[in-house]
Amino acid sequence: MSHPRPYTVAELTEGVLEGAYGPDPKGVTVTSAFWLYHTTRLAGGEVTYHNHYLLLRAGASFGACSFEAGELSPELCENASGFPLETLLRSETTPVRIAALDAYLSFVRPHRKAPEAEPFTLPTGTPEQRARARDTAVAGLLDIEPGSRVALIGVVNPLIEAIRDRGGVCLPCDLNLRTTQWGEPVSDDMTDVLGQADAVVATGMTLGNGTFDLILEHCRQHGVPLVVYAQTGSSVVRAFLTSGVTALSAEGFPFSQFSADATVLYRYRADRSATAQEVS
Repeated sequence: MSHPRPYTVAELTEGVLEGAYGPDPKGVTVTSAFWLYHTTRLAGGEVTYHNHYLLLRAGASFGACSFEAGELSPELCENASGFPLETLLRSETTPVRIAALDAYLSFVRPHRKAPEAEPFTLPTGTPEQRARARDTAVAGLLDIEPGSRVALIGVVNPLIEAIRDRGGVCLPCDLNLRTTQWGEPVSDDMTDVLGQADAVVATGMTLGNGTFDLILEHCRQHGVPLVVYAQTGSSVVRAFLTSGVTALSAEGFPFSQFSADATVLYRYRADRSATAQEVS
């Protein structure tokens, strides 16, 4: 199905509301809503990650968006199940809109049915083993020269290791972390880090905090490769593979940290996505 090429999340949302990406979202109902909070501290680490997620189920697919502590209350779920996605796409709260947009795009075109997606199986194992496998898969989407400066927007320590293993110099940036596992400073100035970068790796959480559009525009204007690893909004990010996102590691719910068994994530590259759109 042909559809407009979006350049901002607002443009994508408007296209969905206008029916440019599939069925009218008024006719797609949320059957389940989840408010999740979990913490993670990998073995040997000193950092505890605090993660909050809103998840919306529509049919056989889920939409997800992370949010900051206190931004959404569990009571939100009471006013989500049974509602059409169109209503939630018009929410005043960004994480609700992103989760609804992700649910819609996942409903219309699940990753498991996308011919251009490359399935990548994360092995059965401990949290540390699975995190390293996941982050190696993400770093494998980077095409960098030794010594390239890679901005990491949203710090995950195993991903820093994976970037270094590929010869990159990591420039970590995060709103919540001040140092890496190895005691190195983490910047909270995204603009400064982007200005130094030869390539960018960003988390889907940038959709929830409203910085995704800024990163996308910077990379598009300066010709900087942008790789996104997404649990939040993985189907949302996929829509930008022909307008600024170079590659995507898309991880649907249930996320890898919620299982010890083998699970699948899906890797996309912009060139394959463009070819798929031409064929369709």
